[in-house]
Amino acid sequence: MTDEYFMQQALKEAQKAFKEDEVPIGAVVVCQNKIIGKGYNQVERLSDATAHAEMIAITAAENYLGNKYLHDCTLYVTIEPCVMCAGAIAWTQLSKIVYGAPEEKFGFTRIEKNILHPKTLVTGFVLQNECTTLMKDFFARKRN
Repeated sequence: MTDEYFMQQALKEAQKAFKEDEVPIGAVVVCQNKIIGKGYNQVERLSDATAHAEMIAITAAENYLGNKYLHDCTLYVTIEPCVMCAGAIAWTQLSKIVYGAPEEKFGFTRIEKNILHPKTLVTGFVLQNECTTLMKDFFARKRN
């Protein structure tokens, strides 16, 4: 399994958000090449500012493992995590984050690069065009 394959799975989650008129961000947590947590933005649906795709996927993965730590797990997310989500990623000690497109306003790398656990690896720009296009389509639809 490749980063591109798992990012495609995160994009499927983002499509669910798009269909529900939520900001289309999707995430999956992978451990030993198996998806153990999925999530998409549900901020509007749940009236919860913390219901980001990453937070939902992390909670599902923790429940699956029965552990608050996600060592040896990778988070795939279509858009770079915000600082709130990066803080959660740090607390769970995820081994790796793979994101699709940068978040120009609130992405953690623009605000605080050192927020993650020191051992967490970061890879960006996987399927960037697909991730960016979905976001642009969503906001174009909102403007019309």
